[in-house]
Amino acid sequence: MKIYKFGGASVKDSTNVKNVCNVLQTVGYNNSLIIASAMGKTTNALESVTHNYFYNKEAIETSIQEVKDFHYTIINELFENETHPIYVSIQNLFEKLSAFLNNNKSPNYNFVYDQIVSYGELLSTTILHYYLLDCNIVNIWADARDLIKTNTTYRDAIVDWESTEKSIQERITTNQLYISQGFIGSDPNGFSTTLGREGSDYTAAIFGNILNAESVTIWKDVPGVLNADPRYFEDTILLEHISYQEAIELAFYGASVIHPKTLQPLQQKEIPLYVKSFLSPELEGTEVSKGATLQPQVPCYIVKKNQLLISLATKDFSFIMEENISDIFKLFHQFNIKVSVIQNSAISFSVCAEDKFNHFQELRGLLSSQFKMSYNENVSLYTIRHFEFEGLEKILGDKTLLLKQVNRETMQMVTKE
Repeated sequence: MKIYKFGGASVKDSTNVKNVCNVLQTVGYNNSLIIASAMGKTTNALESVTHNYFYNKEAIETSIQEVKDFHYTIINELFENETHPIYVSIQNLFEKLSAFLNNNKSPNYNFVYDQIVSYGELLSTTILHYYLLDCNIVNIWADARDLIKTNTTYRDAIVDWESTEKSIQERITTNQLYISQGFIGSDPNGFSTTLGREGSDYTAAIFGNILNAESVTIWKDVPGVLNADPRYFEDTILLEHISYQEAIELAFYGASVIHPKTLQPLQQKEIPLYVKSFLSPELEGTEVSKGATLQPQVPCYIVKKNQLLISLATKDFSFIMEENISDIFKLFHQFNIKVSVIQNSAISFSVCAEDKFNHFQELRGLLSSQFKMSYNENVSLYTIRHFEFEGLEKILGDKTLLLKQVNRETMQMVTKE
């Protein structure tokens, strides 16, 4: 079986939904499983619904209507028959969303977030399912919440591999084309969970691992894995072959093409991962596979924006010891703040971190009570794999360098514009 993952950009409008049909007809689709993300910026729109549910009740209906209008515009462009069953299916999904909003009693923001945001993938895959049927591509729609089983860590759920394997093997058979959702699963009580932003790649890897897939292909709007993000760097170069290890390193440091958790399930069974362009499906793209020698021969540049640089020092000028560092990291874990760079001296300790759940102000109060603290917001973290010193000035330009760290293969710099 082959696994194909289509992200939000590849199904962002009716033109791109039609293009999915073209991709499948080009590369083949028998004995395959499609994982699809929410359409375009739907996840962001549903995040606004969640925010309004808690903090701006008067705006809920308007924010839901925006989601409806977006999807119905796509449906109307794809399906000429107003009595097509797609309309009933989509209406049912929106009715279930409204029922949840009206009946929910939980004050847990993360729980409510997952119940609402999961509808993005349910909507997109329902539309894709019916459109492919109209293109004479027979397929079976499968609810990922029946397949991917997780714990109750809402917004960043951990997969229960044993239960997930049992569910997938019971429901997915060979010689069929299936369509399911990325990013979402369910907890032991049947409530929706999500695997973290950009978790659809991880979903594809989970299916690939359990189904012993021939390959997993991620369809993107770029020709493959590039040595830098073309939004921030010029003259990017396609990396045609890279090893699992190198891809994991790039993902860990923040390369946006592959989700950090995606590679491990594939590496375990040596399943090759392909990153290809849905605009030019006939091109080879990038192959990620086994092979220690598959190293990029050019520097690879990664930038993470909107980071925090936090510096701590003891108030009595005593040393920062292991127990201090342990306490600090317990707080980072408690507030879901991801640390990317660590640097310490005898009496100070600095980290570059990401506050994706907006908990820093709470953490700041606790840290300030124990340490002298300074911080910079909205800094950028640049990571260069296989760096060359002569190219660094080009990156720095007129930016202010706040922190720099170098090892054999990798250089990291925290800068302020």
